Order: sequence, then structure tokens, then C-alpha cells
Amino acid sequence: METATYNLKRFRREILRQFLMFGSLLLLFIFFSLSSPNFFTFGNIVSIMLATCVNGMLALGVTFVIITGGIDLSIGTVMTLSAVMSGVFITYWHLPVFLGILGGVGTGMLCGFANGVVISKMKLPPFIATLGMMMVAKGLALVISKAAPIYFTHAPSFSRIAMGSLVGKLFPGFDVPNAVLIFIVSIVLASIILTKTVVGRYDFAIGSNEEAARLSGLNVDKWKTVIYSLCGIFVGMGGVMMASRLNSAQPALGQGYELDAIAAVVIGGTSLSGGEGSTIGTVVGAFIMSTLINGLRILSVPQEWQIVVSGIIVIGAVYLDIIRRQG
Repeated sequence: METATYNLKRFRREILRQFLMFGSLLLLFIFFSLSSPNFFTFGNIVSIMLATCVNGMLALGVTFVIITGGIDLSIGTVMTLSAVMSGVFITYWHLPVFLGILGGVGTGMLCGFANGVVISKMKLPPFIATLGMMMVAKGLALVISKAAPIYFTHAPSFSRIAMGSLVGKLFPGFDVPNAVLIFIVSIVLASIILTKTVVGRYDFAIGSNEEAARLSGLNVDKWKTVIYSLCGIFVGMGGVMMASRLNSAQPALGQGYELDAIAAVVIGGTSLSGGEGSTIGTVVGAFIMSTLINGLRILSVPQEWQIVVSGIIVIGAVYLDIIRRQG
């Protein structure tokens, strides 16, 4: 009886949290729309969606990691390294664009796999292991590219991966970039993995009580490695998308993206303590961050204050998570 009552209260809190998230996003849209006539336009809405795609892709990947109770600080620079490796495959080695995409995604997966092995086998704390990978990936991106951007001028089809518009061809006048479609497909894929597969079940089991999962016969080390590798796949996809969007691989870009992605995950309701989270919440959190930054820019708020506001929101989201778990 007590368990049923507890589960009912938890379900009600979850519904309330989801309602507050969507409500917050709606209030942001209303506020900025009333504050500036330039905000609620088709072009600006597309800009918000495009800005959300890369950060949202990283956030989807790190959601799996945070649900385990871990963290991945390397996703920003691994994204950059993935973009650089796509440039190496396509521009330096003159391989087909398809292989360049696989090279970028594979680089992200390999870095995620390395994180998983170091954390599960060497028993390093995730914070330290991924901090080390962050520096390794940043250094490799600079070394491989010789600290210079890699342009995709000889592969014009590469930029159309993100900036082409399949929707615009089908419905003239609605030039929604392909990056948005790729992001939507990734959301569906991540949601299915998290809610319908053994990976998702073990992800929540490890985050809820790692020792209990281990005692029940679950190979925790193996599945942690799988989950960090999965995170790397999404990060690699984000790197390819970023390179396609810029039509170049920028080796100095990337550091700082991990903070925005983790902020989106936390705002979306995934607990830093592990065991709780959803892809839909992460997506809403990513849109809240993008909408907030976009609106502040339209209102000509200095970038320094944009950072301050973002930091305050992250602190507030974590504090609310603590209160929710204590309740």
C-alpha cells in the first residue's frame, strides 16, 4: 500500500515537472514575442531549431550517461575531433562523403568507448576520466588539423547534409534545414533505445542502484562501456552536423558545448544523481536554452549577461532537482 502511494506521488510529481517544463518554454516564447516583433517569425523560429540541433544532439547522448549517475565532460571537444576526422576523410584523403560521415561518427563512438573502458575497468571517476578525454580530444583535433580549419570545398554535397532542405523541395517556402529532420529522427531513435530496449533498462538500473544491479548478475562494467559508446555515437553525429552546417571543421571550436548540453539535460529533469530522465525532457531543456539565448540576443542583451542568466538557470534547475528528490 505504501509503495503504491509512493509511486502515485512520484507519478504526479513527474507530470507536474513535465507541465512546468513545457509551460516555461511557452512563457519564454510569449515573453520574447511581446518584447520584440523580430522574435516570432518563421526565419527566427528556424534559427532556434537550427541552433538547438547540435546542442540537442550532444544532450541526447549525455542523457544516457547522466542517467547512470555519471558525467561526460568531453562531448564538446569530441564533437570537434569528430568534425575534424570527417574533414580528414573527405578533404585530405578524398574519400566519399558517406565514408567521411562514418569516420566522424566512428570517432565519437571510439572516444566514448575509451571513456567507458577507463571508467569501468580502471575505476576512474567519470569526472576525471572525461576531463582527461576532453583535453586529449582537443589536442588531437589541433594536431591533426595543424590548428587550421578544414574546408569541404571539394565536396559541395557535404554541406547539404545539414543545410539542404528536403522540406523546402516538397513544400516551397518552408525551407527547414535537413539538420532539423536529422535531429527529429535522432530524438525518436534515442527515445526508443531508452524506453524500449535492454540498453535503456540497464541504464536506469545502473543509475538507480549500481551495487544492486551488480549483485543481480548485471555486467555493469560492460553496459557502462556500451552506454558511453552510445553517447559517443550521438556526439559524433553532432560533430558531422556542425561541420556540415559550417562547411568546415573548426579545430578550435567545441569547448564549452558540453556545459550547454549538460545544462539542457538538467533543465529537462534528468537527475544528476542518476536513475531518472527522459529524452523528451532533454529536448525541451535544449529548446529552453536555445530560445533563451536567441531571445536575449534579439533584445541586444550583452553576451556576458547571457552567460550569467544561463548559469543562474542551471543552478536553479539543479536545486529544484534536489528538492524534488528529497520530497
